[in-house]
Amino acid sequence: MATVSFLRTANTRQRLVRTRLVLGLVALTLWSFGAVGLRSAPQRDGQATLDLTLEQVVRGSDPSAQRVIVRAAPGRLAAARTTLQQLHATIVAEHPVIEAVTAVVQPSDLLTLARSGAIAGVSSDVRLAASSSDTIEASALDPDLLLNTLGLDNTRGREKRPTGRGVRIAVIDSGIAPLKTIDVAAFYDFTGDQNPNVSTPSAPYDDYGHGTHVAGLIANDLKPRRRHGGHSEQLYQGIAPNAKLVGLKVLDGRGQGYTSDVIHALEFAIVNKGVLDLDVVNLSLGHPILEPASRDPLVAAVEKAVQAGLVMVVAAGNVGRNPVTGEAGYAGITSPGNAPSAITVGALDIHDTASRTDDTVAAFSSRGPTWYDGFAKPDVVAPGSHLVSTVSTSSALYLQNPSMVVERPTRGGVSYIKLSGTSMAAAVTSGVVALMVEASRDSFRDAPSLTPNAVKAILQYTALPVDADTLTQGAGGVNGDGAIRLASRLDPGVPVGGWWLTGAVDEYSIIDGTALSWAARIVWGDRIIWGNQIYSNDPAWGLRIVWGDRIVWGDRIIWGDSLVWTDRIVWGDRIVWGDSLLGYFDVATQRIVWGDRIVWGDVTDAQRIVWGDLATVLDAFGITNLIQ
Repeated sequence: MATVSFLRTANTRQRLVRTRLVLGLVALTLWSFGAVGLRSAPQRDGQATLDLTLEQVVRGSDPSAQRVIVRAAPGRLAAARTTLQQLHATIVAEHPVIEAVTAVVQPSDLLTLARSGAIAGVSSDVRLAASSSDTIEASALDPDLLLNTLGLDNTRGREKRPTGRGVRIAVIDSGIAPLKTIDVAAFYDFTGDQNPNVSTPSAPYDDYGHGTHVAGLIANDLKPRRRHGGHSEQLYQGIAPNAKLVGLKVLDGRGQGYTSDVIHALEFAIVNKGVLDLDVVNLSLGHPILEPASRDPLVAAVEKAVQAGLVMVVAAGNVGRNPVTGEAGYAGITSPGNAPSAITVGALDIHDTASRTDDTVAAFSSRGPTWYDGFAKPDVVAPGSHLVSTVSTSSALYLQNPSMVVERPTRGGVSYIKLSGTSMAAAVTSGVVALMVEASRDSFRDAPSLTPNAVKAILQYTALPVDADTLTQGAGGVNGDGAIRLASRLDPGVPVGGWWLTGAVDEYSIIDGTALSWAARIVWGDRIIWGNQIYSNDPAWGLRIVWGDRIVWGDRIIWGDSLVWTDRIVWGDRIVWGDSLLGYFDVATQRIVWGDRIVWGDVTDAQRIVWGDLATVLDAFGITNLIQ
C-alpha cells in the first residue's frame, strides 16, 4: 500500500497561540528545511526520480502499464523522447514549456527511465479532482453577504469600487456553462481525445458543474450582456462582475481529469498569455503531494506561469480533518498548492454573517505545511463555506444533488447551487485579485502590471487575522477593501528598491461597522516579515524570484532565525520534530487514513506520545522558554 504521511491534532477546541510568533507543529525530515524555495530530495537506491506511487509500483508486482509524466533533464527533451521510443512506450503528448512528455510505460521500464541521464524525473499522471466539499443545506443567503463581508459594499466614502473591467481570468476546471450572466471570452477543451495542443476554441459547456460555480463566484453579473438580450432576475453577484473569463476545460463529467491535461492548459495559457490577454489563472483542483515540489511537474507548470506574469490562485485542498472523528490535521495541502509562488487559498466559514469577528477557518480546509518541503501554506484564507453560485441545469452536480439547489431557473434562466470547499475560496480570491489589478491599472495607467509576487504580498499584508495558527490561516482572511486600496497606492513603475507608496493608507478596514486592523505581515517561505517592507518596490516582487527564496530585506527584522533545543528546532513560525508518522494517504483509495500516535524522530526508544494540545506536547519535551 502506497502511503504519504500527514499530521493531525486531536483537539479542535484548543486555540493554539495568540501571539506574533505563531507556532505550527510540523513533523518532517530536517533536510527539507535546509533551504527555502524549490529543492530536491536525496537520492535513494537509484529511485530518486520516481514519485511515491511509482516507487511502490517498482517494489510491487502490479503488471499494469503506467501513465506517467517524464521530465527531461535541462535541454534534453529530444533525448528523453528517444529513450521512451526505444522502450516502445506510447507517447501521449509533449509539454515543451516544462520539458516533459506524457507516456504510457511498462512497470519493468520505470527503473530504466529513472536511471537515464536524459531524464530528470518520472511522475504519475495522477487523476485529480475538483476541490469542493458538498453541502446539504439548500437555504438561500443574503445575496449581498459575500460582497459585504469582503468590504466590497461601495459604502466607503465616495469611491466606487472596481468591477474587474479589463481583466481576464482563466478558469481551469470542468468548463463553464454558456450563461448570459457570465462573460466567457474564449473556451478550450483539453479533455478526452482533444488535441493536447489545441488552438481552436469551442463552444463553452460544463457537464459536471463545478467550473460554472467557480466562474459565478468570480464574475456572475446581475445585468445580462446586451448580446443576449432579454430580462434577468439574478441574485448572487460575483466578486468581479465585469471581468472576462477564459474557460480551459480539464475535468470531465465526473469532476476528474489527468494532471497532464492541467499542464496542457497551463502551458496553453502561458504561450497565449498575450493573445488571450490573461492576467489571472484560477485552479480549484488538486491531487495528493507525491514528491518534492522541485520534482512535481504540475508545480513546475505553475511556477512557469508565475514567471510569465500570471497570478496563480490555487485551492489548498479539503483534507483538513479526519472524516470519521472530525479532528483537525496538519500537512494536508494538495498539489499544486505546494507551488511556492502560487497564492494557495484555504477556506473561511463566515457563519452567514457579514461580520469578520465571528469568522473561523473551515474544518475541512487543508492546513500546512506542505509535505516533503515544509512550505508554510496556505497563504491566505477566504470565504469558502456554504457559498451560493451559478450552475448549469444539465450538469451532474445539479441533477444528482437536488438538495443543494438554492434557486431554480428564474425568468432570466439561471439556477444557483450551494457548495463548500477551498475551490470556492480560491474563486473568491481570484475575483478580489481581478479588482486589485483593475485598481492598480486605473491609478497608474503608464506603469506595468503588479507582479504575481506583489499581488500575493498585498493580499497577505491586508489580510484580517483569524483566531488560528499560521499553518491554518496563512496571513489571515482575504480583505477585499484593504487589498484594493493598497493596490491602488503602490506604483509598479517605481524602480526596484524605490519607495512605491504614493499616498497615505490606513492599515485597517471597516467591515460591518467594525474597524479591523490588517495583519501587516508577509509569510515569506519559513519567515514572517513584519512592518512596512511592502511599501518599497523590493526585489522580492520580481517575476524571476521564487516565493520564499532567501532575500536580504534591508534593515527590516525577519522572524525566522532558528532556536535549537537538543533535537528540536524552531523555524520561525514552526516547530520541527524530526521524522514522524501520524497517518497516511492511501493512493489506492484516495483517502487519508489517520493514526492517533506519533513517533518523535530521535527520541530515545521511539517514545510514543498521544497527541494533545500544544501545552501538553511542549511539556512532554520539557520546553518552557518559547518566545511568546
